[in-house]
Amino acid sequence: MVDYKFIKYLEQFVTEKRRNLFSKVLDERTRHFTVAIEDIYQPHNASAVVRSCEIFGIQDVHVIQNKYKFYASNQVAKGAQKWLDFKLFKEKNTNNTLTCINDLRRKGYKIIATTPHNDSCILQDFDITQKSAFFFGVEKEGLSKDVMDNADGYLKIPMVGFTESLNISVAAAIILQSMNDKLKKSDVNWQLTELEKSELYLEWLQKSIKSIKKIKEYYYSKIAT
Repeated sequence: MVDYKFIKYLEQFVTEKRRNLFSKVLDERTRHFTVAIEDIYQPHNASAVVRSCEIFGIQDVHVIQNKYKFYASNQVAKGAQKWLDFKLFKEKNTNNTLTCINDLRRKGYKIIATTPHNDSCILQDFDITQKSAFFFGVEKEGLSKDVMDNADGYLKIPMVGFTESLNISVAAAIILQSMNDKLKKSDVNWQLTELEKSELYLEWLQKSIKSIKKIKEYYYSKIAT
């Protein structure tokens, strides 16, 4: 449950300009699409994908760590990770890829493997009406067999040169920009609910206030009681 009185109290510690920016960004956020990254071992690429997610309105990022530990470099991500929700799949002696796939399916997502090597749907023809989780894989090998075997669909970026593939961070940016553009032009109900917006707004307010711990303690001990 969202404490709306606490939100009102916190707003005095944040400038009107920043509050308006939060509202504007929240209106552009979506959970209709989400992203899953599997064993990306280069921090530069992982960080660039995270940055693209934030820029193009993807709120949730699912991180699969079977072999390599995920790390988002602030220098590359430019703080984008601060405003996103991450779900990590990193249990030992577990197929974290299948756990992630099953988790997303329970939430109603179609599993979409991004790959240039399959009989894939091209970007322009992708059906945006379905809730979709776009999977991006490791730099050299691509997505694992588990993703490829369990995918509900495959997606590729049309290419006309000799090179067969794009860097993962570039591919993610192109796909997310295209999906974002198509969503905005559609009748799909892609925006967050008002409750989701309020939850994130409260979270972002707290992240923007340096002395939030003391303010929170004071509010619940002196004002909320």
